[in-house]
Amino acid sequence: MPDTSLGDRFGGVLPSEESSLGYLFWLSRPRFWLYLAGPVIVGVAYAASTPRALFSPLAVALFAYFLVPANVFLYGINDVFDADIDEANPKKDEKEVRYRGDPLVILAVFAAGGLGVLLVLFLNAEAIAPIGLFYLLAIEYSAPPLRFKTTPLLDSLSNGLYALPGIAAYAAVAGQYPPLAAMVGGWLWTMAMHTFSAIPDIEPDREAGIRTTATLLGKEWTYAYCALVWLGAAVAFGVVHPFLGGVLGVYPLIAIAITRSEVAVDRAYWWFPAINTVVGAVLTMAALWVMLHA
Repeated sequence: MPDTSLGDRFGGVLPSEESSLGYLFWLSRPRFWLYLAGPVIVGVAYAASTPRALFSPLAVALFAYFLVPANVFLYGINDVFDADIDEANPKKDEKEVRYRGDPLVILAVFAAGGLGVLLVLFLNAEAIAPIGLFYLLAIEYSAPPLRFKTTPLLDSLSNGLYALPGIAAYAAVAGQYPPLAAMVGGWLWTMAMHTFSAIPDIEPDREAGIRTTATLLGKEWTYAYCALVWLGAAVAFGVVHPFLGGVLGVYPLIAIAITRSEVAVDRAYWWFPAINTVVGAVLTMAALWVMLHA
């Protein structure tokens, strides 16, 4: 176990996992908060026809929910059902926390789920379907009876759940779904992102007897899988607009660059929150440019 808390390793600015609220903070994976909330920003930016629509109460509420509560819901379920597996995962010693049987986590998961159900009451019919699918996949990715994360390919496919907040936000603001090619591209992007994140876990998962797309393919073939799926995402977005395809085209290039470098994947993995934030910002600014110059 590390000698210092996670909070101390960040200069004491962030809370220690020794406190109850600090423990929930780190359980929610703050590095990855924008993986759910970021698509909301992008979805709202492309759905809004006026600057006022960008900050409508519903758009703000969706962003707030997917920034923190939805992450508590998603990762709380994951940690409860992965408690045994995480005993052998070094990430839990350095950058995350292990589930320690605290009933606070169960309470927080139910509270976060209930808050999302309350939000559904204010959504239009088009937005409810992706929210419902998000809940289904968020639960069954980790929980029995389906537990998608232990079935190769289904673990990757089910992680389209990260695209669903963006689809729901777009539908809530525009009253219709995004272009089909954009939804396919977003789903493919999340599939590759998930499988890439599973590469550092190949050995711990194999030791725990967990089968994933990454453990099935092995490290080198998983790199190839991610590059190919990210390429598919770029092509799909390119159907919507060449600019979008060009922006998403950086991902297969990044995957190829990492495979040809001496950078360890467990180090490269932690670059992606910053990379994804930059890409999301570029996509959002492009949408705002179009809106203001239409």
